[in-house]
Amino acid sequence: MDGEGRFWHDGELVVHPGLLEALPRWVGRHPDDGRYILTNGYDWTYFTVDDVPFFVRGVSTGDAPELLLSDGTKEPFPDGGYRVGRDGALYCPVKGGAFEARFTPGAQAALAAFVVEDASGSAMLSVGGRRLPLP
Repeated sequence: MDGEGRFWHDGELVVHPGLLEALPRWVGRHPDDGRYILTNGYDWTYFTVDDVPFFVRGVSTGDAPELLLSDGTKEPFPDGGYRVGRDGALYCPVKGGAFEARFTPGAQAALAAFVVEDASGSAMLSVGGRRLPLP
């Protein structure tokens, strides 16, 4: 998986629609060595991840805003662990802290609706009545 979340096999970009839907849902870690694997519950294989195995593709709004992840799942905003990485991209823990996800530019822009300043002028996310610190 490259740094943009695209899957490659033998130097070729994966373009099959069924695989493009399934592969992000098959991401896991090997229970013995913690390396990234793809598993469908029956078969598995190691694979290489250039940056992170998950991406925040969007942010839902409403009473309980959620992160919309590249594997099609939704998660509440994590309480902490946010960091800024390469090119100013925001990262956060997902899947109970077992993985890290990078916000896509669109998802990161969607956070603007949730950004507030605390008394010291530091940026925070205001989500569902919680104040979450940002780096």
